[in-house]
Amino acid sequence: MKVKGLRWWVLALIFLAAVLNYVDRQTLSALAPTIQHDLGMDDRDYANIVNIFLIAYTLSYLVSGKLADVLGTRIGMFIFVAWWSVSNMLTAAAHGMRSMSAYRFSLGLGEAGVWPAASKAVSEWFPARERALAIGLYTMGATIGATVAPYLVIPLATFSYTKNLPFIAHALGEGAGWRIAFLLTGAIGLVWLVPWFWLYRLPRQSRFIREEELRLIEGSEAKEGKETAVAGEASWTWKQVLTFRATWLLLLGRLITDPAWYFYQFWFPKYLHSERGLSQEQLKITWIVYAAAGVGSILGGWLSGRLIQRGSAPATSRMWIMLGCACLMPVSFLISRVEAINTAMALTILVVIAALAWLINLSAIVVDVVPKHSVGTVFSVVAAGSTVGGIIMNTLVATLVSGPSSKPAGFLDQTVNTVFGPLLQAVQGKGYEPWFLIMAFLYPLAWLMLWLGGVQRAGPSATIKAC
Repeated sequence: MKVKGLRWWVLALIFLAAVLNYVDRQTLSALAPTIQHDLGMDDRDYANIVNIFLIAYTLSYLVSGKLADVLGTRIGMFIFVAWWSVSNMLTAAAHGMRSMSAYRFSLGLGEAGVWPAASKAVSEWFPARERALAIGLYTMGATIGATVAPYLVIPLATFSYTKNLPFIAHALGEGAGWRIAFLLTGAIGLVWLVPWFWLYRLPRQSRFIREEELRLIEGSEAKEGKETAVAGEASWTWKQVLTFRATWLLLLGRLITDPAWYFYQFWFPKYLHSERGLSQEQLKITWIVYAAAGVGSILGGWLSGRLIQRGSAPATSRMWIMLGCACLMPVSFLISRVEAINTAMALTILVVIAALAWLINLSAIVVDVVPKHSVGTVFSVVAAGSTVGGIIMNTLVATLVSGPSSKPAGFLDQTVNTVFGPLLQAVQGKGYEPWFLIMAFLYPLAWLMLWLGGVQRAGPSATIKAC
């Protein structure tokens, strides 16, 4: 049986994987006030747990892309989704900061792999003019996952199990609600593995693809000068990856700008709770933020695709869209200064749309300029910059919103204080406002660095240059 538009069915499965990825990730942040209360954790403990997740995410990024390139997209994605789904289910057994940290570390090891594998799938299945849109669509899956997570897990966490389902309350003990949330959201990922393993193949190996679609995909590769076959082709060595100028430019671009998106994932619900007075139940309003992220994902991909159709080079078209995004980001400074919550949320929507449109196009540049046999590896190295930036953001924001800790410093606190101690002491207790100001200038700075560095002139046929 031949399937019309098979590449979009492949993308639908990647979209669902992204939804599950962010449901599992956001379960902790959506339920943070409840879990912190049950496990006796303060904001510094929460920041350390998020940082431990991001450390695992970073380590995984450094190897998961290479793993996807070696094993192939089909097997690589299967391993990543299975790993993180089981890890999320195990989080239900957490009884303190150490056990919670261990399970979130394991979650990070699995979750990072989906993104280099997804970008590799896009390089294998989509022509250049559709790539940013495809990346935008599966990234919208992540934002939808973050959107539905509060509506899915908060009712599970606040349900009265002692009264209505006493056997579950007895079996799981204190915090039965949030434990159930981790169990159920993780189990769904295991179900996803079945259709993925059945459907995904390289285009030429798929028994479902129509001839005209195969010609579209391979014709686009021939036009760009890319290879049409992966088997037998040697991927870039680590030396080639690390001496490719665009690798470092894109890594720094994500290190500088991704902390803003991480903030909205991990800290914005806490900001609304502590600074705007929203209750755990009212934090469902955060769906608006993630819906805006979905709009930004699609809009960013569509706009650069339109420029490509009009004759603009792929990487150059991404940069022009990113310039527009960078010009909108200074609005973030106003979010913490306006009094009305509706106005603050409206400004947040604008900022998040711009942030995700930026991220989609920055991610698409990787696929534009790297041969597809090495997309996973380069994407994972670039994305490692994202998580390093996230770790720095977490530490800085935790210091901004907290006074001196009454607990002994953990290894993360000690490590960060060794490097950034004087800076952190200077900003300690200043609140969220300085961070909103910092976010206003991250994107213009990153755009100038990328443009002056010439990332728009890089390409798969370009000579590998030392940085």
